[in-house]
Amino acid sequence: DGEELYKKVAHLVVEKWNVNGNCGVVVGATYPEELKEVRSIVGDMPILIPGIGAQGGDLERAVVAGRDSRGKGILVCVSRSIIFASHGADFAEAARKEAEALNDKINKAMIG
Repeated sequence: DGEELYKKVAHLVVEKWNVNGNCGVVVGATYPEELKEVRSIVGDMPILIPGIGAQGGDLERAVVAGRDSRGKGILVCVSRSIIFASHGADFAEAARKEAEALNDKINKAMIG
């Protein structure tokens, strides 16, 4: 029928698979326009957003495209920049600082 696969899957999740209200979808941050389209299909369903950092996704664009009608509804997955924040003895402190910095950026984008 010509509909893109990601849209078909989003429709299936909403219309058939989410009978218990316990589903969510995964959309990469590297595709913010598609993320926005998926949000319009799934409503306030949770969206997991990988692809920030090493994969090149733009955090602010992904958050703005993915947030729901309440300005929430997303789980931003970031790991490498936190795990590899330092290779030295200060690993734990560096990881904490990186996680806090990312949290601040996400919160600013959520309000934005």
